[in-house]
Amino acid sequence: MDLEQTIDEIKQVDAARADYPGEHLVVLGAGVLLLLAAGRSRSFLMRIVAGAAGGALIGRAASGTGGIAKLAGVLQNGGLAWPRR
Repeated sequence: MDLEQTIDEIKQVDAARADYPGEHLVVLGAGVLLLLAAGRSRSFLMRIVAGAAGGALIGRAASGTGGIAKLAGVLQNGGLAWPRR
């Protein structure tokens, strides 16, 4: 099995599982913390690695079935609808 097949299998398993409540907010927070750490690091290599990891985590939080993409869809369709009495 090569690397590409392994990555495809991991993506399929990840897409099939249910989202945990607040999972995307935790991933977003971790990404922001890594980006902040990247800005404070003196090492060029550490800035690159932390910045790339932070950006990847923020992208992960923004995508997916329960992510920010879903929230944007809700807001685009008129926001949260509260029942009227």
